[in-house]
Amino acid sequence: MGNFCQKYCTCLEPCIPCLFSGKEGEREEDVGQVFANPAVVRIDSQAGEKDKVNKTKGKPLPALPGQHLMNTCKFVALFNYEARTEDDLSFQAGDKLEVLDASHEGWWYAKLLLPEGSVCPGRKLQGYIPANYIAAVQSIEAEPWFFGPIKRADAERQLLYPGNQAGAFLIRESESLKGEYSLSVFDGQSVKHYRIRRLDGEGFFLSRMKTFKTLNEFVDYYSKNSDGLCVKLGKPCPKVQIPTTFDLSYKTVDQWEIDRKSLKFLKKLGSGQFGEVWEGLWNNTTPVAIKTLKPGSMDPKDFLREAQIMKNLRHPNLIQLYAVCTLEDPIYIVTELMKYGSLIEYLQNDAGSHISLPHQIDMAAQVASGMAYLESQNYIHRDLAARNVLVGEHSVYKVADFGLARVFKVENENIYEARPETKLPVKWTAPEAIRYNKFSVKSDVWSFGILLFEIITYGKMPYAGKHAGTPGDPNAGQGIQTPSA
Repeated sequence: MGNFCQKYCTCLEPCIPCLFSGKEGEREEDVGQVFANPAVVRIDSQAGEKDKVNKTKGKPLPALPGQHLMNTCKFVALFNYEARTEDDLSFQAGDKLEVLDASHEGWWYAKLLLPEGSVCPGRKLQGYIPANYIAAVQSIEAEPWFFGPIKRADAERQLLYPGNQAGAFLIRESESLKGEYSLSVFDGQSVKHYRIRRLDGEGFFLSRMKTFKTLNEFVDYYSKNSDGLCVKLGKPCPKVQIPTTFDLSYKTVDQWEIDRKSLKFLKKLGSGQFGEVWEGLWNNTTPVAIKTLKPGSMDPKDFLREAQIMKNLRHPNLIQLYAVCTLEDPIYIVTELMKYGSLIEYLQNDAGSHISLPHQIDMAAQVASGMAYLESQNYIHRDLAARNVLVGEHSVYKVADFGLARVFKVENENIYEARPETKLPVKWTAPEAIRYNKFSVKSDVWSFGILLFEIITYGKMPYAGKHAGTPGDPNAGQGIQTPSA
């Protein structure tokens, strides 16, 4: 999808510049570069064979402190974390920690460092923590204004949250120029972007008239003087989007078939042809979404094969699969919880009262970003539609059910059976997929086009009034033709 968008969807470039990174660079005001940050290092090759596999697959993990810093640095918590299991360690943003063991992917064993003279009787001081919740003390990742590798559109979205005042800002890694940074500033009405240039030796600048040895000095100066910026820097943009953990806990990284008794069902969120979706709790601590599948809706062996792949796919715009329960019916699929449910219901309930065209473009851009990642992993969704995109807090949209289209076997009026036990959503499926049962990135792009129709019409049915018939059906002429495979 990334290659397709570069060629035919150039209008999306301002929203998802990552798809167009082969061009001349970020379209930001022509003002800067920086050094690569040594504190952000992918997991060391000695961590094990599984990490080598992950690197080969290109799985984008959340930014982790380098393992080589483990014995030389103290760490600071960036977010609050409440223990999910008795082996976990709770902490608050700003707490200092010492990492004792960094051998588990995404989950490190750490010790809480209490201020001198303080006593906390009964408080647990050691346990497992999510590694992407901490940063090395005095590193750039520990600064409240540093947001890491977020996209330009994400920076704008976060700076435009209600409550941010003129001068709110953040510094992020450049999308197109590796190892360089960009400054994003809210001027009270819109967001302006500046490239931070790098000196030949050491230092940074927006204008060569004023240079700085460090980004901290850079921020301190422009907090007191606008000096060419649209406005003086004020308070850093709050980090309201808490990162997703690698898994439910360090134990489920490899053992993702969990005991169904560990799940508590709280509230039914919806139902469909595949089963029901519930809001629930895992281990009485962690909010999750639980999809219960109707008995016979899929072959457990087929599903487990797909789930193994799905669990290794990580992207900010893909739903994270946490665990499964497949030993008995009904099968449970446990994922991260998205507060506002499916995009189709979200659009229909709003019907244009609050969602405007810029919001709709942002929805499409986020979905395209997730689908471009699937393409990069040589993976095809095969069932992309608004019903399979979920909406979270802070206007985050994530593609769900990728891979499940290969194993579902459920009847529906919009499902076409191209071959025995292979059923397709006709109104979202490309003609070659219907006729020849051939799927590719191009067929996903077709479905993305139908999704755009759903977004722009606030959830209306595509080809309204047309019947998606099947071969031999007397009504097959009414609407989409479905020739035999």
